[in-house]
Amino acid sequence: MTLAPILRILVVDDHPLMRSGIAGEINGQPDMRVVAEASDGEEAIAAFKLHRPDVTLMDLRMPGIGGIEAIRRIRTDFPISRFVVLTSSAGDVQVMRAFQAGATGYLLKNLLRTELIDTIRVVHAGRRRMPPELAQQIAEYAMEDAVSPRELEVLQEVSRGKSNKIVAGDLNISEHTVKNHLKSILSKLDASDRTDAVVIAIRRGYIEM
Repeated sequence: MTLAPILRILVVDDHPLMRSGIAGEINGQPDMRVVAEASDGEEAIAAFKLHRPDVTLMDLRMPGIGGIEAIRRIRTDFPISRFVVLTSSAGDVQVMRAFQAGATGYLLKNLLRTELIDTIRVVHAGRRRMPPELAQQIAEYAMEDAVSPRELEVLQEVSRGKSNKIVAGDLNISEHTVKNHLKSILSKLDASDRTDAVVIAIRRGYIEM
């Protein structure tokens, strides 16, 4: 009788207790083993090169190199590597960035107990997996105009409580240009004012606080 191959998993998260809980769940499966853990993107890249896991569970928000950038760098050298993003954020923009970087699974941390193992199996089989509510969000916003890189810079400055004049000085543009960018941002995000725009941008994953 031929034994099923063991799925080798790399767990990347900056919280030791989170890594420990995930590792315990995975190692409790007869056909899965955690072969390495990492606490940030730089460690993740080194661990991946050393262990070549079948699936990597990657947190997004970490000190130094974040999860999306780590996925992007690993995929440059290992294009068929498979990733499941672990995050507390349900924003559609973050989801799209993760998939564009090369992730094929997206799992909210509050679903780890019920969805983790199945998500690993689905991704290892070469299929995509994300919670239905995230798929619905992506579909809802698919046809909208995206916030441009310059508009995102303005929005990030505004989220720090800066006035239009200070934003203009920091970005080396005119105050009139800042106002035009804000007008466009409000329209694209369907926001009532600049505060509402910041709230929506955080919820959808355009910016992080």
